[in-house]
Amino acid sequence: MTTLKSTHSLSQEATSRPAPISNALSSNAQDPALNDLEKQNDLQKPDSPAQTSVIKGLGWLDRFLALWIFLAMAVGILLGNFVEQTGPALQKGKFVGVSIPIAIGLLVMMYPILCKVRFESLHHAFKQRAIWVQIGFSIFVNWIIAPFLMLGLAWAFLPDEPELREGLILVGLARCIAMVLIWTGLAGGDNEYCAILVAINSLLQMVLFAPLAILFINIISPATSANITFSYSTAAQSVAVFLGIPLGAALLTRFTLRTLTSPRWYDQVFIKVISPFSLIGLLFTILVLFASQGRQVVHQIVSVVRVAAPLIVYFVVIFFATLFVARRFGFGYELAATQSFTAASNNFELAIAVAVATFGAQSNQALAATVGPLIEVPVLLGLVYVAKVMGRRAGWEK
Repeated sequence: MTTLKSTHSLSQEATSRPAPISNALSSNAQDPALNDLEKQNDLQKPDSPAQTSVIKGLGWLDRFLALWIFLAMAVGILLGNFVEQTGPALQKGKFVGVSIPIAIGLLVMMYPILCKVRFESLHHAFKQRAIWVQIGFSIFVNWIIAPFLMLGLAWAFLPDEPELREGLILVGLARCIAMVLIWTGLAGGDNEYCAILVAINSLLQMVLFAPLAILFINIISPATSANITFSYSTAAQSVAVFLGIPLGAALLTRFTLRTLTSPRWYDQVFIKVISPFSLIGLLFTILVLFASQGRQVVHQIVSVVRVAAPLIVYFVVIFFATLFVARRFGFGYELAATQSFTAASNNFELAIAVAVATFGAQSNQALAATVGPLIEVPVLLGLVYVAKVMGRRAGWEK
């Protein structure tokens, strides 16, 4: 990456930069009580990552998240390898192609984050021309650059392993609608804009996932799966469940509680109570993933390492490339971080569900899809800290 611009030059460009979506929402909000609360919060918030410590800005659960994640991984691997029948037991019940415990973890993880989104004011954001530029940029990166990058890396690293390659391709095609909310929140990105991108990617996923999978696997990379067909229903069901259920619950909760109580109570009390459940759901999902697949991961360690290499390259390259371009476009830190994590994150629940439903639970395609989140979680967690440090040291304003 090129050297970041100085704080002085950044301040000179501030007037021409696209404003964060959250600024548009707060400035157009119709609730006076909420406006007063946000003004008080703004007085307490730093103007840039440079004015806050990367560590001190996090709560105790966030501050030690890396430790909790590695502990969840370790416990999961121990359970999967030393407690008999752990893996089969966790895989018995299926919900939309994913084990029920994983489905529960994903739903618990997404609900608190979506409860924070100011749905009542989102329509104001779409009045800005800048948001359409940002959405177009995100669609281009997510549905053209990222899938083809993963396709190229899959061929470069796995030319002799067509089944593992197919699993990687599925991971690259599944755009994230869950964990990206976690990474964006931890990095101090724009949560409202992230919610918009999640909704857009969800709709595009239902339309594009199946035909792109056929194009990438059956036509561009024909091998073991020349006659495999991918069903639209699998992608549509995954999106409907893992986005539709928590989104519907969050909408109902937000509008009901804000009406029955007050916006101030909702933001200061209710949100603070439910917020930790996002990371609890994340840790639970990671533990179950490692416990259910731990034996397969350990016994096929060579395949896991071979799949991990292109995944690491993919996450790092797509993240920093997006961050660099967003910076060049003049996006502030919040929008640039949101764009980068959206591009680098993947919908592993959909990739796993499609791989299992199409190729079987014990297939190499399913193994490759499972390795996806096992590599994504620690790598993107590290990128959260990298993004915050970059913003802090460069004085990258909001």
